[in-house]
Amino acid sequence: MKNLSLSISAVAVIFTLFSCNSDAKKSENAVGLAGTPSSYDASTTVHDASDTSSNFNTTFAVKAGAGGMMEVELGTIAQQNAKSPRVKGFGAMMVKDHTKANKELMALATSKGITIPSTMPVEMQNHINEMKKMKGADFDKHYMSMMTDDHKEDIDLFEKASKNAPDADIKAFATKTLPVLNTHLDSAKAIKDAVD
Repeated sequence: MKNLSLSISAVAVIFTLFSCNSDAKKSENAVGLAGTPSSYDASTTVHDASDTSSNFNTTFAVKAGAGGMMEVELGTIAQQNAKSPRVKGFGAMMVKDHTKANKELMALATSKGITIPSTMPVEMQNHINEMKKMKGADFDKHYMSMMTDDHKEDIDLFEKASKNAPDADIKAFATKTLPVLNTHLDSAKAIKDAVD
């Protein structure tokens, strides 16, 4: 009986080790929604010197992709739920600029063998769902505050990629997109001050 018990334990250990190794290899090539939010927390992994080039590129693309999808969806909601014409206009700018950047990022990621999830992380989607319920001045204040904070984070992410991305094409994409993000941040701050 002890031998049978030891054999089952040994098989379980071998299976676990194989499974973990297989999962690690899969995650190098494609980052899915499993494991969020850590898979989307690029603030600590994007500039970690121990990361491989592949991990750096994938982490940046996935984080930027999720953020871009969120900007488009919230921009659409802003055009419907906002009270201020400036907030509605900002939402329209988000949809236009981030749709363009998202298409460029998706094409770039595909060319590098990086899979960007087609849906946002659960906590991001939950926040969007809550914002859909907001209307008028309450929406304006919340949205513009969020856009100010979000664009500061985006700029930080893109600056790191523009300086440290091991892939020249990803570095070029980040560098080219930075001025647009800076314009968004300037607009967000000005509108936030006006609606507060």
